Amino acid sequence: MSYREIIADFFEYNTPHIVHIKSKKVGIFSRVVQLCIVAYIIGFAIIYKKGYQEFSEINSAVTTKLKGVAYPNFTDDQFLVPYPHVYRRIWDVADYVIPPQENGAFFVATNVIITPNQTQGICAEDPTLATAACNPSNNTCIAGSPVVNGNGIMTGKCVKSWDNVTDVCEIRAWCPVEVNELPLGNKTALLAESKNFTVLIKNSIEFSLFGIKRRNIQNNSNSSYLSECHYHPDDHPSCPVFLLGTIVELADQNYDTLAVQGGVIAILINWECNLDFDPQTYCNPTYTFRRLDDPYTKIANGWNFRYANYYGDANRTLFKAYGIRFVVLVQGTGGKFNVVPLMLNIGSGLALLGISTVICDIIVLYLSKSREYYYEKKYMQVSSRDRDENEESDIVYEPIVPRR
Repeated sequence: MSYREIIADFFEYNTPHIVHIKSKKVGIFSRVVQLCIVAYIIGFAIIYKKGYQEFSEINSAVTTKLKGVAYPNFTDDQFLVPYPHVYRRIWDVADYVIPPQENGAFFVATNVIITPNQTQGICAEDPTLATAACNPSNNTCIAGSPVVNGNGIMTGKCVKSWDNVTDVCEIRAWCPVEVNELPLGNKTALLAESKNFTVLIKNSIEFSLFGIKRRNIQNNSNSSYLSECHYHPDDHPSCPVFLLGTIVELADQNYDTLAVQGGVIAILINWECNLDFDPQTYCNPTYTFRRLDDPYTKIANGWNFRYANYYGDANRTLFKAYGIRFVVLVQGTGGKFNVVPLMLNIGSGLALLGISTVICDIIVLYLSKSREYYYEKKYMQVSSRDRDENEESDIVYEPIVPRR
């Protein structure tokens, strides 16, 4: 192809050529495709997806308030620790909710290891730590160095541990050191009764684009209703008071099993509101629940941490708390009629109607038996030889033959 032909092709102009094809098969197929596109535009894009509305994200704030009291009334034989009396006491909100307030979450202790009356001093390291073991005849305890993953700083001596069997490094630490053993074993939680504790979740939201505010406590609720109702997806779907056992059950988990090692449960509050109607009546949240951590992991499973209560500068009680962390997640949108998104969806839909022409052209020009005949009628090349301004141009019409 010469450069003249390339330049000539570059300056060609294409214009649509309308051809009416009298074919029932093609006509029916074209109308079916158009009908499907119209149904998609009206049924899905505009009605189902609310393409006639403008949407606003939500701004949210959550506060929680727990209630419940537990008393672990187990016998001394059931405890596996040497001082069961420190566990057998009343546990109320101030004991098992740690910390008292979190942003969008709350933690409930369900199992605890208590090391009472610790003081600053010198004692034997935990014999269950492999890094604490030593040999008196070949002492490897380095004075001034910490025990890896241990509880204190080595004094340099190798001594008998509290079990009078294992030789361990002597340390300077909070003594006696923690014995990392669950008080009732690996199958029973100390505070299994916490399944009957309740939590009041107060959620306030605002659709900032429309200036509409809502909260999950209905205006017709009163203090007596909140003190009597407990959330149930069928019986009380609007009640903001939840039994912890119900939350875990609706997350498809067993509370007694979960309470032993702890875990993380998500409480999802979803606001999907059609603000074209009365928000006080038709804009209400729905709740779903699921477990976030993997219950089948073999290493570092559950949820636990340590904290201490201090008595003066040199005395404390150490707690290793296992429990369930409830994370409250709020999501949703509010929609209100607006002509702009409606026109955009209608315009996009009209553009989609051109797909029916493309599909029918493919069938007629490439798949039908008379494709060569249709191709000849569809495409035509018009060549013009330009002359002087005062002379008429000779125009030649050349049908384009389809390639085989």
